[in-house]
Amino acid sequence: MQNGVVADTHDRDGVVARIADLVELARSQSVTVIWVQHSDDELVKGSDAWNIVDGLRPQSDEPVVHKSYNDSFEQTTLESDLAQRGVGRLVVTGAQTEWCIRSTLHGAIARGYDALLVSDAHTTGDLSATTPATSIIEMTNHYWKWHSAPGRSAGVATAADVSLAG
Repeated sequence: MQNGVVADTHDRDGVVARIADLVELARSQSVTVIWVQHSDDELVKGSDAWNIVDGLRPQSDEPVVHKSYNDSFEQTTLESDLAQRGVGRLVVTGAQTEWCIRSTLHGAIARGYDALLVSDAHTTGDLSATTPATSIIEMTNHYWKWHSAPGRSAGVATAADVSLAG
């Protein structure tokens, strides 16, 4: 949820609010919160576009994973951060649905993690007049609802229905 990524996305403020609520729920239940920040030629480290949006702030004890590929696991500290904390199940939120969210979900499942997508806490922008953001979000939610892999669970829940207990 970086400024340059979500500036023109579907339901930006609603998604930020729902993520903020989930973060506070996780903190209140002592559940690990890990933040991810992408950088590339358009999202230059330290720029306003690169910064996490107002309303979402990592605490000093919450890891911030820096990435340069869509999949948050590729050449990052994410897997070691999860292992160090004994995390086996991810609750995924953020942006951009068709790139980073989908890639990270697949990366999680491929590496043996359970991965829950929060259906109303990820967003993207319109790809074209014929491919609106709402269609991308809906298709991703539908697809991930039915995803499966041996010994791992995938699924979708609204922010209001997310259970952080195993």
